[in-house]
Amino acid sequence: MRGPVATALASLTLRGRCLVAAGLTLLLLGVVLGERPLVQVAVFVLALPLLSAAAVARRRFRVASRRTVTPARVPRGGDAEVRLEVTNAGRGTGGLWLLAETVPPELGRSPEFVVDRLHGGGSAAVHYRVHGGRRGRYRLGPLRLRLVDPFGLVLRTVAGADSAPLTVVPRVVPLGPGGPVGGHEGGGAGARRSIAVHGEDDVSTRPYRQGDDLRKVHWRATARTGELMVRLEERPWRAQATLLLDTRARAHLLARGHAADSRAATARADAPPPDSLEWLVEAAASIGTALVERGATLRVVTDALELAPAEHAAGLGSGELLDRLAGVTPSRLSGLGPGIELLTRAAGDGPVVALLGAIGPDEAVELVRARSGPSTDLAVLADVGSWAAAGAQRGRRPVGASAHGELTRQLGAAADLLRAGGWQVAVAAAGDPVASVWARLGRPDAAAPGLRAVPT
Repeated sequence: MRGPVATALASLTLRGRCLVAAGLTLLLLGVVLGERPLVQVAVFVLALPLLSAAAVARRRFRVASRRTVTPARVPRGGDAEVRLEVTNAGRGTGGLWLLAETVPPELGRSPEFVVDRLHGGGSAAVHYRVHGGRRGRYRLGPLRLRLVDPFGLVLRTVAGADSAPLTVVPRVVPLGPGGPVGGHEGGGAGARRSIAVHGEDDVSTRPYRQGDDLRKVHWRATARTGELMVRLEERPWRAQATLLLDTRARAHLLARGHAADSRAATARADAPPPDSLEWLVEAAASIGTALVERGATLRVVTDALELAPAEHAAGLGSGELLDRLAGVTPSRLSGLGPGIELLTRAAGDGPVVALLGAIGPDEAVELVRARSGPSTDLAVLADVGSWAAAGAQRGRRPVGASAHGELTRQLGAAADLLRAGGWQVAVAAAGDPVASVWARLGRPDAAAPGLRAVPT
Protein backbone atom coordinates (compact mmCIF):
# COMPACT_ATOMS: atom_id res chain seq x y z
CA MET A 1 0.00 0.00 0.00
CA ARG A 2 1.19 3.49 -0.78
CA GLY A 3 1.98 5.77 2.12
CA PRO A 4 0.70 9.31 2.55
CA VAL A 5 3.86 10.80 1.06
CA ALA A 6 3.61 8.66 -2.08
CA THR A 7 -0.09 9.46 -2.39
CA ALA A 8 0.59 13.18 -2.08
CA LEU A 9 3.35 13.04 -4.69
CA ALA A 10 1.15 11.05 -7.06
CA SER A 11 -1.58 13.70 -6.87
CA LEU A 12 0.74 16.57 -7.81
CA THR A 13 0.15 18.25 -11.15
CA LEU A 14 2.96 19.21 -13.48
CA ARG A 15 3.01 22.65 -11.92
CA GLY A 16 3.23 21.11 -8.45
CA ARG A 17 6.08 18.80 -9.45
CA CYS A 18 8.00 21.70 -10.94
CA LEU A 19 7.50 23.67 -7.73
CA VAL A 20 8.78 20.76 -5.63
CA ALA A 21 11.82 20.41 -7.89
CA ALA A 22 12.53 24.16 -7.56
CA GLY A 23 12.17 23.96 -3.78
CA LEU A 24 14.60 21.05 -3.52
CA THR A 25 17.07 22.88 -5.73
CA LEU A 26 16.88 26.02 -3.58
CA LEU A 27 17.26 23.94 -0.43
CA LEU A 28 20.36 22.21 -1.80
CA LEU A 29 21.91 25.53 -2.88
CA GLY A 30 21.14 27.10 0.49
CA VAL A 31 22.79 24.26 2.37
CA VAL A 32 25.85 24.14 0.12
CA LEU A 33 26.34 27.92 0.03
CA GLY A 34 25.33 28.45 3.62
CA GLU A 35 22.66 30.98 2.63
CA ARG A 36 19.89 30.90 5.24
CA PRO A 37 17.43 33.02 3.17
CA LEU A 38 17.59 30.47 0.36
CA VAL A 39 16.76 27.72 2.84
CA GLN A 40 13.80 29.70 4.15
CA VAL A 41 12.48 30.29 0.63
CA ALA A 42 12.97 26.60 -0.16
CA VAL A 43 10.98 25.56 2.92
CA PHE A 44 8.12 27.87 1.90
CA VAL A 45 8.16 26.57 -1.68
CA LEU A 46 8.11 22.94 -0.51
CA ALA A 47 5.40 23.58 2.08
CA LEU A 48 2.97 25.09 -0.42
CA PRO A 49 2.23 21.90 -2.43
CA LEU A 50 2.17 19.82 0.74
CA LEU A 51 -0.42 22.12 2.30
CA SER A 52 -2.44 22.07 -0.93
CA ALA A 53 -2.34 18.26 -0.99
CA ALA A 54 -3.50 18.10 2.62
CA ALA A 55 -6.35 20.52 1.92
CA VAL A 56 -7.55 18.54 -1.10
CA ALA A 57 -7.22 15.22 0.73
CA ARG A 58 -9.31 16.48 3.64
CA ARG A 59 -12.08 17.77 1.43
CA ARG A 60 -15.21 15.66 1.81
CA PHE A 61 -17.85 15.60 -0.88
CA ARG A 62 -20.72 13.51 -2.18
CA VAL A 63 -21.63 13.79 -5.85
CA ALA A 64 -24.56 12.19 -7.63
CA SER A 65 -25.10 12.19 -11.38
CA ARG A 66 -27.95 11.28 -13.69
CA ARG A 67 -27.99 10.99 -17.48
CA THR A 68 -30.82 11.32 -19.95
CA VAL A 69 -30.00 10.11 -23.47
CA THR A 70 -32.33 11.32 -26.23
CA PRO A 71 -32.92 9.16 -28.15
CA ALA A 72 -31.60 6.03 -26.44
CA ARG A 73 -31.47 4.22 -29.80
CA VAL A 74 -30.07 5.92 -32.90
CA PRO A 75 -29.33 4.62 -36.41
CA ARG A 76 -25.75 4.44 -37.56
CA GLY A 77 -24.62 7.93 -38.50
CA GLY A 78 -27.16 9.61 -36.20
CA ASP A 79 -26.60 11.80 -33.14
CA ALA A 80 -27.90 11.59 -29.59
CA GLU A 81 -28.21 14.40 -27.06
CA VAL A 82 -27.07 13.65 -23.50
CA ARG A 83 -28.18 15.69 -20.50
CA LEU A 84 -25.87 15.14 -17.53
CA GLU A 85 -27.18 16.40 -14.20
CA VAL A 86 -24.60 16.70 -11.41
CA THR A 87 -25.84 17.10 -7.82
CA ASN A 88 -23.83 18.02 -4.72
CA ALA A 89 -25.27 15.49 -2.26
CA GLY A 90 -23.20 16.83 0.62
CA ARG A 91 -23.95 19.70 2.98
CA GLY A 92 -20.94 21.87 2.28
CA THR A 93 -20.21 23.97 -0.77
CA GLY A 94 -18.07 22.24 -3.34
CA GLY A 95 -14.85 23.65 -4.67
CA LEU A 96 -13.56 23.73 -8.22
CA TRP A 97 -14.70 20.51 -9.86
CA LEU A 98 -13.36 19.33 -13.21
CA LEU A 99 -15.78 16.79 -14.68
CA ALA A 100 -14.84 14.36 -17.44
CA GLU A 101 -17.40 12.02 -18.97
CA THR A 102 -16.30 8.58 -20.17
CA VAL A 103 -17.40 8.08 -23.79
CA PRO A 104 -16.37 5.11 -26.01
CA PRO A 105 -14.03 6.19 -28.82
CA GLU A 106 -16.54 5.00 -31.46
CA LEU A 107 -18.91 7.75 -30.29
CA GLY A 108 -16.46 10.65 -30.25
CA ARG A 109 -14.25 12.44 -27.74
CA SER A 110 -14.88 12.42 -24.00
CA PRO A 111 -16.30 15.84 -23.03
CA GLU A 112 -15.03 17.85 -20.05
CA PHE A 113 -16.84 20.40 -17.90
CA VAL A 114 -16.04 22.78 -15.03
CA VAL A 115 -18.38 23.27 -12.04
CA ASP A 116 -17.32 25.85 -9.44
CA ARG A 117 -18.62 26.10 -5.86
CA LEU A 118 -21.85 24.13 -6.16
CA HIS A 119 -23.75 24.58 -2.90
CA GLY A 120 -25.00 21.64 -0.86
CA GLY A 121 -28.06 20.01 -2.41
CA GLY A 122 -27.67 22.05 -5.58
CA SER A 123 -27.57 20.68 -9.12
CA ALA A 124 -25.94 21.72 -12.36
CA ALA A 125 -26.94 20.41 -15.79
CA VAL A 126 -24.57 20.12 -18.73
CA HIS A 127 -25.23 18.85 -22.24
CA TYR A 128 -23.12 17.12 -24.85
CA ARG A 129 -23.68 15.24 -28.09
CA VAL A 130 -22.45 11.83 -29.22
CA HIS A 131 -22.24 10.56 -32.79
CA GLY A 132 -23.30 6.99 -33.51
CA GLY A 133 -20.66 6.27 -36.11
CA ARG A 134 -20.46 2.52 -35.51
CA ARG A 135 -23.18 -0.01 -34.81
CA GLY A 136 -23.20 -1.55 -31.34
CA ARG A 137 -24.32 -1.31 -27.72
CA TYR A 138 -22.45 1.23 -25.60
CA ARG A 139 -22.37 2.64 -22.07
CA LEU A 140 -21.98 6.36 -21.41
CA GLY A 141 -20.11 6.98 -18.17
CA PRO A 142 -19.03 6.75 -15.48
CA LEU A 143 -18.32 10.36 -14.55
CA ARG A 144 -14.79 11.20 -13.44
CA LEU A 145 -14.48 14.06 -10.92
CA ARG A 146 -11.19 15.89 -10.51
CA LEU A 147 -10.58 18.23 -7.58
CA VAL A 148 -7.86 20.88 -7.78
CA ASP A 149 -6.56 23.38 -5.28
CA PRO A 150 -6.74 27.14 -6.03
CA PHE A 151 -3.07 27.17 -7.11
CA GLY A 152 -3.43 24.20 -9.49
CA LEU A 153 -0.72 22.21 -7.68
CA VAL A 154 -2.68 19.12 -6.62
CA LEU A 155 -5.21 17.07 -8.56
CA ARG A 156 -7.44 14.39 -7.04
CA THR A 157 -9.48 12.11 -9.27
CA VAL A 158 -12.55 10.11 -8.24
CA ALA A 159 -14.58 7.92 -10.63
CA GLY A 160 -18.25 7.13 -10.19
CA ALA A 161 -20.07 3.90 -10.97
CA ASP A 162 -23.15 5.11 -12.83
CA SER A 163 -23.68 4.87 -16.58
CA ALA A 164 -26.42 5.00 -19.21
CA PRO A 165 -26.98 2.76 -22.26
CA LEU A 166 -26.93 3.88 -25.88
CA THR A 167 -27.72 1.54 -28.76
CA VAL A 168 -26.56 2.32 -32.29
CA VAL A 169 -28.69 0.23 -34.66
CA PRO A 170 -28.04 -0.41 -38.35
CA ARG A 171 -29.61 1.99 -40.80
CA VAL A 172 -32.81 1.04 -42.57
CA VAL A 173 -33.05 2.19 -46.18
CA PRO A 174 -36.29 2.01 -48.19
CA LEU A 175 -36.15 -0.75 -50.79
CA GLY A 176 -38.64 0.79 -53.19
CA PRO A 177 -41.34 -0.97 -55.21
CA GLY A 178 -38.94 -3.37 -56.96
CA GLY A 179 -37.49 -6.59 -55.69
CA PRO A 180 -38.70 -10.18 -55.36
CA VAL A 181 -41.68 -9.33 -53.12
CA GLY A 182 -42.73 -6.15 -54.90
CA GLY A 183 -45.76 -7.73 -56.49
CA HIS A 184 -47.12 -9.39 -53.37
CA GLU A 185 -48.99 -6.45 -51.99
CA GLY A 186 -52.44 -7.79 -52.54
CA GLY A 187 -54.44 -9.80 -50.10
CA GLY A 188 -54.89 -9.59 -46.38
CA ALA A 189 -52.18 -9.97 -43.80
CA GLY A 190 -51.08 -13.53 -43.41
CA ALA A 191 -52.72 -14.63 -46.64
CA ARG A 192 -51.21 -17.61 -48.42
CA ARG A 193 -51.39 -17.75 -52.17
CA SER A 194 -50.43 -20.53 -54.57
CA ILE A 195 -49.72 -20.44 -58.25
CA ALA A 196 -50.32 -24.13 -58.73
CA VAL A 197 -53.55 -25.97 -58.01
CA HIS A 198 -53.59 -29.70 -58.67
CA GLY A 199 -55.41 -30.51 -61.88
CA GLU A 200 -55.22 -27.05 -63.54
CA ASP A 201 -54.09 -26.97 -67.15
CA ASP A 202 -52.24 -23.66 -66.81
CA VAL A 203 -50.24 -24.69 -63.75
CA SER A 204 -46.71 -23.29 -63.41
CA THR A 205 -44.07 -25.99 -63.49
CA ARG A 206 -40.34 -26.40 -63.53
CA PRO A 207 -37.94 -29.32 -64.11
CA TYR A 208 -37.54 -31.82 -61.28
CA ARG A 209 -34.53 -31.33 -59.00
CA GLN A 210 -33.00 -33.87 -56.67
CA GLY A 211 -34.75 -33.70 -53.32
CA ASP A 212 -38.14 -32.54 -54.65
CA ASP A 213 -41.20 -34.20 -53.17
CA LEU A 214 -42.51 -36.78 -55.65
CA ARG A 215 -46.04 -35.81 -54.67
CA LYS A 216 -45.39 -32.48 -56.43
CA VAL A 217 -44.77 -34.16 -59.80
CA HIS A 218 -47.12 -32.82 -62.48
CA TRP A 219 -47.74 -35.81 -64.71
CA ARG A 220 -49.52 -33.95 -67.53
CA ALA A 221 -46.58 -31.58 -67.97
CA THR A 222 -44.19 -34.53 -67.70
CA ALA A 223 -46.02 -36.40 -70.47
CA ARG A 224 -46.18 -33.26 -72.63
CA THR A 225 -42.49 -32.34 -72.33
CA GLY A 226 -40.94 -35.77 -71.89
CA GLU A 227 -39.09 -34.48 -68.82
CA LEU A 228 -40.03 -34.97 -65.19
CA MET A 229 -41.76 -31.73 -64.08
CA VAL A 230 -42.99 -30.57 -60.66
CA ARG A 231 -45.65 -28.04 -59.70
CA LEU A 232 -44.19 -24.65 -58.78
CA GLU A 233 -45.80 -23.23 -55.66
CA GLU A 234 -45.29 -19.63 -54.67
CA ARG A 235 -44.03 -19.43 -51.12
CA PRO A 236 -45.99 -17.09 -48.85
CA TRP A 237 -43.81 -14.01 -48.26
CA ARG A 238 -46.61 -12.57 -46.17
CA ALA A 239 -46.69 -15.70 -43.95
CA GLN A 240 -43.05 -16.46 -43.10
CA ALA A 241 -39.58 -15.52 -44.29
CA THR A 242 -36.13 -16.30 -42.92
CA LEU A 243 -32.87 -14.37 -43.21
CA LEU A 244 -29.47 -16.06 -43.05
CA LEU A 245 -26.73 -13.60 -42.09
CA ASP A 246 -23.11 -14.66 -42.59
CA THR A 247 -21.09 -13.12 -39.72
CA ARG A 248 -17.92 -15.21 -39.99
CA ALA A 249 -14.80 -13.09 -39.56
CA ARG A 250 -12.98 -15.17 -42.18
CA ALA A 251 -15.66 -14.32 -44.75
CA HIS A 252 -15.15 -10.55 -44.49
CA LEU A 253 -12.41 -7.92 -44.46
CA LEU A 254 -13.24 -6.08 -41.24
CA ALA A 255 -12.38 -2.46 -40.45
CA ARG A 256 -10.69 -2.46 -37.06
CA GLY A 257 -8.27 -0.44 -34.97
CA HIS A 258 -8.01 3.10 -33.64
CA ALA A 259 -8.10 4.62 -37.13
CA ALA A 260 -11.41 2.89 -37.83
CA ASP A 261 -12.82 4.23 -34.54
CA SER A 262 -11.72 7.75 -35.43
CA ARG A 263 -13.38 7.52 -38.85
CA ALA A 264 -16.55 6.15 -37.25
CA ALA A 265 -16.69 8.99 -34.72
CA THR A 266 -16.70 11.57 -37.54
CA ALA A 267 -18.57 9.65 -40.27
CA ARG A 268 -21.47 11.41 -41.96
CA ALA A 269 -25.02 10.15 -41.68
CA ASP A 270 -24.93 9.02 -45.33
CA ALA A 271 -21.47 7.42 -45.14
CA PRO A 272 -21.35 3.89 -46.64
CA PRO A 273 -20.71 0.90 -44.35
CA PRO A 274 -16.99 0.48 -43.60
CA ASP A 275 -16.79 -3.21 -44.55
CA SER A 276 -18.77 -6.05 -46.08
CA LEU A 277 -20.11 -7.35 -42.74
CA GLU A 278 -21.64 -3.98 -41.90
CA TRP A 279 -23.14 -3.82 -45.39
CA LEU A 280 -24.80 -7.20 -44.90
CA VAL A 281 -26.08 -6.20 -41.44
CA GLU A 282 -27.69 -3.07 -42.89
CA ALA A 283 -29.10 -5.16 -45.74
CA ALA A 284 -30.61 -7.55 -43.16
CA ALA A 285 -32.13 -4.59 -41.31
CA SER A 286 -33.62 -3.08 -44.48
CA ILE A 287 -34.89 -6.32 -46.02
CA GLY A 288 -36.19 -7.66 -42.71
CA THR A 289 -38.04 -4.42 -41.95
CA ALA A 290 -39.64 -4.46 -45.40
CA LEU A 291 -40.80 -8.06 -44.93
CA VAL A 292 -42.23 -7.33 -41.49
CA GLU A 293 -44.12 -4.34 -42.87
CA ARG A 294 -45.63 -6.66 -45.50
CA GLY A 295 -46.95 -8.86 -42.68
CA ALA A 296 -44.32 -11.62 -42.79
CA THR A 297 -43.38 -13.64 -39.72
CA LEU A 298 -39.63 -13.02 -39.73
CA ARG A 299 -36.90 -15.23 -38.33
CA VAL A 300 -33.20 -14.41 -38.54
CA VAL A 301 -30.31 -16.84 -38.10
CA THR A 302 -26.57 -16.30 -38.33
CA ASP A 303 -23.85 -18.85 -38.88
CA ALA A 304 -23.69 -19.35 -35.08
CA LEU A 305 -27.14 -18.69 -33.55
CA GLU A 306 -30.71 -17.52 -34.08
CA LEU A 307 -31.66 -13.97 -33.17
CA ALA A 308 -34.50 -15.09 -30.95
CA PRO A 309 -37.70 -13.05 -30.75
CA ALA A 310 -39.37 -12.06 -27.51
CA GLU A 311 -41.00 -14.75 -25.43
CA HIS A 312 -44.20 -16.20 -26.92
CA ALA A 313 -43.62 -14.28 -30.19
CA ALA A 314 -43.62 -16.15 -33.49
CA GLY A 315 -41.14 -13.81 -35.19
CA LEU A 316 -39.14 -10.63 -34.82
CA GLY A 317 -40.76 -7.22 -34.97
CA SER A 318 -39.04 -4.36 -36.79
CA GLY A 319 -37.77 -2.67 -33.61
CA GLU A 320 -36.72 -5.98 -32.09
CA LEU A 321 -34.90 -6.88 -35.30
CA LEU A 322 -32.79 -3.70 -35.13
CA ASP A 323 -31.99 -4.26 -31.45
CA ARG A 324 -30.81 -7.81 -32.14
CA LEU A 325 -28.74 -6.76 -35.15
CA ALA A 326 -27.07 -3.99 -33.10
CA GLY A 327 -25.40 -6.66 -30.98
CA VAL A 328 -24.21 -8.90 -33.83
CA THR A 329 -20.43 -9.43 -33.72
CA PRO A 330 -18.06 -11.37 -36.02
CA SER A 331 -17.95 -15.07 -35.24
CA ARG A 332 -14.91 -17.34 -35.25
CA LEU A 333 -16.57 -20.20 -37.10
CA SER A 334 -14.85 -21.36 -40.26
CA GLY A 335 -17.81 -22.86 -42.11
CA LEU A 336 -21.51 -22.26 -42.70
CA GLY A 337 -22.55 -25.74 -41.56
CA PRO A 338 -24.01 -24.73 -38.15
CA GLY A 339 -25.85 -21.81 -39.72
CA ILE A 340 -27.34 -24.03 -42.45
CA GLU A 341 -28.61 -26.45 -39.81
CA LEU A 342 -30.24 -23.57 -37.94
CA LEU A 343 -31.71 -22.32 -41.22
CA THR A 344 -33.20 -25.73 -42.03
CA ARG A 345 -34.99 -25.87 -38.67
CA ALA A 346 -36.13 -22.23 -38.69
CA ALA A 347 -37.23 -21.75 -42.30
CA GLY A 348 -39.19 -24.89 -43.03
CA ASP A 349 -40.88 -24.46 -46.41
CA GLY A 350 -40.86 -20.65 -46.28
CA PRO A 351 -38.60 -18.56 -48.53
CA VAL A 352 -35.06 -17.72 -47.48
CA VAL A 353 -32.89 -14.66 -48.10
CA ALA A 354 -29.22 -15.54 -47.57
CA LEU A 355 -26.81 -12.63 -47.02
CA LEU A 356 -23.37 -14.14 -47.53
CA GLY A 357 -19.76 -13.05 -47.35
CA ALA A 358 -16.95 -14.87 -49.14
CA ILE A 359 -18.17 -18.44 -49.60
CA GLY A 360 -16.64 -21.29 -51.53
CA PRO A 361 -18.26 -23.81 -53.87
CA ASP A 362 -18.56 -26.41 -51.09
CA GLU A 363 -20.65 -24.07 -48.94
CA ALA A 364 -22.81 -23.16 -51.94
CA VAL A 365 -23.47 -26.87 -52.54
CA GLU A 366 -24.45 -27.28 -48.87
CA LEU A 367 -26.99 -24.49 -49.22
CA VAL A 368 -28.45 -25.97 -52.40
CA ARG A 369 -28.77 -29.41 -50.81
CA ALA A 370 -30.34 -28.04 -47.63
CA ARG A 371 -32.89 -25.98 -49.54
CA SER A 372 -33.76 -28.31 -52.40
CA GLY A 373 -37.49 -28.10 -53.04
CA PRO A 374 -40.12 -26.14 -54.94
CA SER A 375 -39.40 -22.78 -53.30
CA THR A 376 -37.25 -20.11 -54.93
CA ASP A 377 -34.74 -18.73 -52.41
CA LEU A 378 -32.62 -15.59 -52.71
CA ALA A 379 -28.93 -14.98 -52.10
CA VAL A 380 -26.89 -11.79 -51.90
CA LEU A 381 -23.16 -12.45 -52.26
CA ALA A 382 -20.77 -9.78 -51.01
CA ASP A 383 -17.92 -9.07 -53.42
CA VAL A 384 -15.30 -8.92 -50.65
CA GLY A 385 -12.59 -8.10 -53.17
CA SER A 386 -14.27 -4.77 -53.94
CA TRP A 387 -14.19 -3.87 -50.24
CA ALA A 388 -10.51 -4.75 -50.20
CA ALA A 389 -9.89 -2.25 -53.00
CA ALA A 390 -11.96 0.40 -51.22
CA GLY A 391 -10.04 -0.22 -48.00
CA ALA A 392 -6.72 0.20 -49.79
CA GLN A 393 -7.87 3.64 -50.98
CA ARG A 394 -8.55 4.60 -47.33
CA GLY A 395 -5.08 3.54 -46.25
CA ARG A 396 -5.79 -0.05 -45.25
CA ARG A 397 -3.32 -2.77 -46.20
CA PRO A 398 -4.12 -3.86 -49.78
CA VAL A 399 -4.92 -7.44 -50.77
CA GLY A 400 -2.53 -9.15 -53.17
CA ALA A 401 -3.45 -9.73 -56.79
CA SER A 402 -3.49 -13.52 -56.38
CA ALA A 403 -5.78 -13.33 -53.32
CA HIS A 404 -8.09 -10.90 -55.13
CA GLY A 405 -8.25 -13.24 -58.14
CA GLU A 406 -9.07 -16.20 -55.91
CA LEU A 407 -11.88 -14.25 -54.23
CA THR A 408 -13.32 -13.38 -57.65
CA ARG A 409 -13.08 -16.98 -58.84
CA GLN A 410 -14.83 -18.34 -55.74
CA LEU A 411 -17.52 -15.68 -55.99
CA GLY A 412 -18.32 -16.62 -59.57
CA ALA A 413 -18.30 -20.34 -58.83
CA ALA A 414 -20.61 -19.95 -55.82
CA ALA A 415 -23.03 -17.76 -57.80
CA ASP A 416 -23.18 -20.28 -60.64
CA LEU A 417 -23.84 -23.18 -58.26
CA LEU A 418 -26.62 -21.33 -56.47
CA ARG A 419 -28.27 -20.31 -59.74
CA ALA A 420 -28.04 -23.90 -60.98
CA GLY A 421 -29.82 -24.95 -57.77
CA GLY A 422 -32.74 -22.60 -58.46
CA TRP A 423 -31.65 -19.63 -56.34
CA GLN A 424 -31.95 -16.03 -57.45
CA VAL A 425 -28.54 -14.42 -56.93
CA ALA A 426 -27.26 -10.85 -56.83
CA VAL A 427 -23.74 -9.65 -56.09
CA ALA A 428 -23.13 -6.63 -53.84
CA ALA A 429 -19.97 -4.59 -54.30
CA ALA A 430 -18.59 -1.79 -52.15
CA GLY A 431 -20.67 1.32 -52.73
CA ASP A 432 -23.75 -0.51 -54.03
CA PRO A 433 -26.97 0.70 -52.37
CA VAL A 434 -29.02 -2.02 -50.72
CA ALA A 435 -32.09 -0.98 -52.72
CA SER A 436 -30.36 -1.51 -56.07
CA VAL A 437 -29.08 -4.97 -55.09
CA TRP A 438 -32.56 -5.91 -53.87
CA ALA A 439 -34.05 -4.72 -57.17
CA ARG A 440 -31.58 -6.92 -59.07
CA LEU A 441 -32.85 -9.92 -57.14
CA GLY A 442 -36.23 -9.23 -58.70
CA ARG A 443 -34.62 -9.66 -62.13
CA PRO A 444 -33.10 -13.14 -61.97
CA ASP A 445 -31.90 -12.99 -65.57
CA ALA A 446 -30.01 -9.70 -65.08
CA ALA A 447 -26.27 -10.13 -64.91
CA ALA A 448 -24.56 -8.76 -61.85
CA PRO A 449 -22.28 -5.82 -62.75
CA GLY A 450 -18.62 -6.63 -62.64
CA LEU A 451 -19.16 -10.38 -62.15
CA ARG A 452 -17.79 -12.78 -64.74
CA ALA A 453 -19.17 -16.28 -64.44
CA VAL A 454 -16.54 -18.94 -63.83
CA PRO A 455 -17.27 -22.55 -64.88
CA THR A 456 -17.46 -24.98 -61.96
